[in-house]
Amino acid sequence: MVLDVYVDNQAIKVEIPENMFTHAYGFFENMDADMDKGWKMGPSYIENPDAMMRAQIAADKMLTAIDAKNDILTQLMAAYIVMKIPEVKSVNIDIHGEPLNTEITV
Repeated sequence: MVLDVYVDNQAIKVEIPENMFTHAYGFFENMDADMDKGWKMGPSYIENPDAMMRAQIAADKMLTAIDAKNDILTQLMAAYIVMKIPEVKSVNIDIHGEPLNTEITV
């Protein structure tokens, strides 16, 4: 599967290996457990992030992974986004530190 990601108007096709969804299940559970405690998104603290917000948080982490050229973490965050929003078509990541401004197109 391929997720179309846009960073500062640059298109990136993130290839997600099919086995990542099953192999990373424990990792995704840990992410959810962390977010279940609430999450700071930009200036706002979100007590109970919904699926879209969780995908935006993962997109913010993906931006860091892309900048660090960490392909595995980039793929993990893309897989998490697809897991949370299965109908996702593309992700346009906000580069100004405001995850709530990240656009997820379904």
